[in-house]
Amino acid sequence: MTDGIPAAPGTDGWFREGPDGFALLAGRCTACGALSFPPRTVPGCPDPACEGAEQSPAPLSTTGTLWSYTDARYAPPPPYPRPPDTEFSPYALAAVELTAERMIVLGQVAPDVPAETLRVGMIMEVTPGTLVSSAGVEERVWNWRPAEPQDGLSTNDAEYSASSGEVQA
Repeated sequence: MTDGIPAAPGTDGWFREGPDGFALLAGRCTACGALSFPPRTVPGCPDPACEGAEQSPAPLSTTGTLWSYTDARYAPPPPYPRPPDTEFSPYALAAVELTAERMIVLGQVAPDVPAETLRVGMIMEVTPGTLVSSAGVEERVWNWRPAEPQDGLSTNDAEYSASSGEVQA
């Protein structure tokens, strides 16, 4: 990463930060174009109908629609990694449907975003995040946060429902 924070273990090649900003990286089958996130670590296409064996990195949409979320208020049991002598901080997890790919990607919501402000249907954007390991080492991950209102994108639940065909009770 350009800021010197290494990727969290097991996430090498899952994202990049460059002149175009922070982006998640999928694996794209070179034969049929099928995407997989996280990128596959073994040869082969994620589409069982394709015999392709190679994949190349492909940046994913940086925005999407909040599909679902949960608020984690209780500390997970050991071996949950946490620096010694620190208190557990509640956090939210989000499932975001990416704009172009229509793929749902899970991730932690940025720590400064209260769960009470989240609404299914709002537009979210991917952003760099940091976890601190049990050894006290900062590690790079991704977070989701509400996007600033943009042309053609809505954070309004009613507008989302109308555009998605979802019926509100």
